[in-house]
Amino acid sequence: MKEKIRIASGQGFWGDLPDAPVKQVKQGPVDYLVMDYLAEVTMSIMQKQRMRNEQYGYARDFVDVVGAVMDDVQNKGVRVISNAGGVNPTACKDAILEIARRKGAAGLKIAVVDGDDILPGIDQLIDGGHLLKNMETGEPITTVKDDLLSANVYFGSRPIVEALEQGADIVITGRVTDTGLTLAPMIHEFGWSFDDYDLMATGTIAGHIIECGGQVSGGNFTDWETVDDLVNIGFPIIEAYPDGSFYVTKHEGTGGLVSEMTVKEQLLYEIGNPAEYITPDCIADFTSLTVEQQGENRVKVSGIKGRPETDTYKISASYIDGYKLTSSLVYSWPDAVKKARFAGELLLKRAENLGIDFRDTNIELVGLNACNEDESVFENDLSDLNEVEMRVSVYGDSREELNRFGKEVAPLILTGPSGVTGFAGGRPKASEVVAYWPALLKKDAAKPNVTLYTL
Repeated sequence: MKEKIRIASGQGFWGDLPDAPVKQVKQGPVDYLVMDYLAEVTMSIMQKQRMRNEQYGYARDFVDVVGAVMDDVQNKGVRVISNAGGVNPTACKDAILEIARRKGAAGLKIAVVDGDDILPGIDQLIDGGHLLKNMETGEPITTVKDDLLSANVYFGSRPIVEALEQGADIVITGRVTDTGLTLAPMIHEFGWSFDDYDLMATGTIAGHIIECGGQVSGGNFTDWETVDDLVNIGFPIIEAYPDGSFYVTKHEGTGGLVSEMTVKEQLLYEIGNPAEYITPDCIADFTSLTVEQQGENRVKVSGIKGRPETDTYKISASYIDGYKLTSSLVYSWPDAVKKARFAGELLLKRAENLGIDFRDTNIELVGLNACNEDESVFENDLSDLNEVEMRVSVYGDSREELNRFGKEVAPLILTGPSGVTGFAGGRPKASEVVAYWPALLKKDAAKPNVTLYTL
C-alpha cells in the first residue's frame, strides 16, 4: 500500500483549458490524472456527432492529451482516468491505441467501461416495468421516447476500480459520476471496502472538490481579485492518505489559489441537501466535514461521514423539445434603452402580424436586465447610457416558423429606430432545444462492462 497518492484534476468540462491536463503531469509529481468531460447536455451533443459519423461521439481532444502524456504514463507510472468516452468509448479507445502504436508504446493497457448507454434497449426496459419517470414532473419517459437523443446510467467507482485492478494504464468510461473518477483510485490503492461508507464519502467529497478543475483553485471565485496569476492558474490536486484524510493543493510555482474559501465555495457547487449528497457509491454528508488551511495553497478536509448507497441509479436522458432562435442588435445614444425596448416590441408585433406562433419569447437588454431580469431598472433615468444590446430569443415547435422570424431581424436596421449596429453573421437560424430528463432506475436493471485491451 502506498503511503499517499496524488490525484490531479485535468479538465472540469469538455472545452476547459487545453493544456491544463498536460501541465498537471509535467509540472510536478502525480499518480493519477482524472479528467471530467461530461455535463448533462454533453451526452446529447456527442450522440448527435455519432449520428453524423459513427467514429465520433467522444471528447476527441482527450486523445491529444493522452498522446502528450504517453511517455509519462509508460515511464513514470501515471495512470489516466476519464469519462471522455462519452457515448462511444470504444472509438475513443481505438483512437488512443492508434497514437500508442505510432509512439511505440508496447504493453500499454487501456480499459473501456461501458454499459451506461441504455437508449438502444429503452423499449425493453419500459416493457419490463421501468417507467423512468421524470424526477421533477413524475411523467413516464414514454411521453418523450420518440424524441430521445440520449439515455445514460450514472455508474459509480466500482467498474473503474475493476479496471485499475486489471492493470489498466488508461481508463476510458462513458457516463460515470464525476466523483467516481477520484474515488476509484483511492479504493484501489488503499484497499478500502465498498461497505466502509465513511471512506466512500471521503473519496466522493474529494472528487466533488476537484471535479470542476480550476474552479477550486481560484477560478470563478467570489473574491477573484485576491487570486494571483490567473493567467497561469494551477489546477487542483488531491493528496490522499489510507486513513481517509486528504489535502487539496496544487503544483508549486503555478498561479491561482487554494484556500478554505475556494474549497468551501466548491463544496457548495451543485448540491441539494448537503446532508444527503447521493451517488451510486454512497450518501455523503457534507455537514460532517471540517475544512482547515494547513499552509500556503494547502487545505485539509476531514471528519467526513457517509451512509449506504441507494438501490437505484440516476438516469440522465435528453430529448428534442422544440426549437429556439436568438439574435441581437446594438443601439447607441441618445435614448439607447428606449430605442432597444421599442425595437424588441416591434419585432414581436411583426411576428404576430405574420401569424408566427411561439411557445415563449424573451427580450432582454444586455448590461441592464439580462442576468437578473429585474424590470425595476427601467424606473431609473437611463437616457444618457452610451449603448445597449437588445437580445431577442424565441422558442417554438416549428424550425421553419422560427426561421421566418429570423428574417425579420436584419430589416429592423432600416425599418426601426435609429442608431443601430452590431448585426453580423447573416440571418439567425433556429436550432434544436435539447431538454433534460432525469430519472431513476433499479440497479439490477443495468450493469457496467469492463474490457481490457493491451497493445
